[in-house]
Amino acid sequence: MTVRALFLALALVALLLPEQVTRRLTIDQVMPPAAATEMPKKRIALSFDDIPRGAGAFLDPDNRPAMLIAALRDADVEQAVFFVNPGRIASGDAHEASVEAYVAAGHVIADHTYSHPRLSGTSADAYLANIDRAEAWLKDRPGYRPWFRYPYLDEGGRNKAKRDAVRTGLAERGLANGYVTADGSDWHIEQLAIDARRAGRAIDMDALRDLYVETHVLSAEFSYNLTDRAIGRPIPQVLLLHETDLAALFIGDLVRALRDKGWEIVTIDAAYADPIYDERPDTPIAAGSLVEMLAWEHKVTGMRWFDRNEQAVGARLFRTRVLHQGEAQE
Repeated sequence: MTVRALFLALALVALLLPEQVTRRLTIDQVMPPAAATEMPKKRIALSFDDIPRGAGAFLDPDNRPAMLIAALRDADVEQAVFFVNPGRIASGDAHEASVEAYVAAGHVIADHTYSHPRLSGTSADAYLANIDRAEAWLKDRPGYRPWFRYPYLDEGGRNKAKRDAVRTGLAERGLANGYVTADGSDWHIEQLAIDARRAGRAIDMDALRDLYVETHVLSAEFSYNLTDRAIGRPIPQVLLLHETDLAALFIGDLVRALRDKGWEIVTIDAAYADPIYDERPDTPIAAGSLVEMLAWEHKVTGMRWFDRNEQAVGARLFRTRVLHQGEAQE
């Protein structure tokens, strides 16, 4: 069966299933058929976790969402997804208004649990109850998608019984895994900036921008190559970001750099329409990006982990390039 025929078959199945099951749209619903056949190989969608996020090093967190919305608009990013922790939001507060503003700007929202627990440290029943609390807040809101992203990308670690219990629970709730494929540990770069600011160290903002942008472009390129080794075809990648000061300040630079490297920024609906995002990899440890787990499952040899996600590597690059303490060794 050709890829085009497969997408048509999926579209037919979608017409026969209840809406709750089919909110993950087929590719023909989000992109005209002619355009779908002409999609470039390097495609990537943007996703943001931990909405709302606490204070960073540089910006007022109440003003940050508006800056991020404006930066995405100026960069011609049509649609990203924001994974929400409703336990951090009070009715009618500025955080709730920010979620509404993201949706009004054309973006979508999805579930990141109510209070951001780590599955490895939580029972399956308590974890699913936490998801249910988030769903109660999210599911009737405009822009909602029935996608769930695991905090810390922790799907149960070595505990396969827990992994499978939560996977079954998600399926019963009509929730799909909101996988990522490319990850540059932006949360770690942000924390290093916060720590440096608190310590009164001088931060080279141009170097910080360059490190942030370069790291995520390299992460996308790494995932593109690992995908080819793991499954032998290009997929629309999903980049993991967080609602940080760095995103608000540098997302436009990152989008330009990705496009300069031949990447097309696609909607998250279009990305998740690819059947690869329905996979459930069976690996000894259930954690990390979808592409990493697929590479592990398919016994791909060589590097399966983007090196800058090692905190020691990221810290050294930040120290040498942003704080100018010693010389960077790539």
